[in-house]
Amino acid sequence: MRAAPDAHHRTVVLDTNIVLDVFVFNDAAAQPLKKALEAGELEWLATQAMRDELERVLAYPQIIPRLAFYGLATGDVLAAFDRHARLIEASAKASVTCSDPDDQKFIDLAVAAKALLLSKDRHVLSMRKRLLAHGILAQPAI
Repeated sequence: MRAAPDAHHRTVVLDTNIVLDVFVFNDAAAQPLKKALEAGELEWLATQAMRDELERVLAYPQIIPRLAFYGLATGDVLAAFDRHARLIEASAKASVTCSDPDDQKFIDLAVAAKALLLSKDRHVLSMRKRLLAHGILAQPAI
């Protein structure tokens, strides 16, 4: 596993939990990613469905108090998403299938874009070997 994306993996796809770690929870493991995004060193690709999922998750009863704790509103997190992510059309279904259908959109986009896939989701990470066969690294952090 690489510690940081190389020139070939400067494009990233972030699952929703990673987005929350970066823009809500200020997770220490997500700090290198946040710095790279803010410095424009990575191209974060996303789809409208990914943004919609983030918006839906931000309304979860267990997330609302966390937003308040960090002094954030849903709009702050969505604005950070909009500032850093480049929205593109959803990709066709990849030849590898995730056991969790909600995670498939991240797999599809990463495979289509040949992007580094950042996720802490066990369903996604269990696919590491199959994704690597397609030239895709899937890992929890950079």
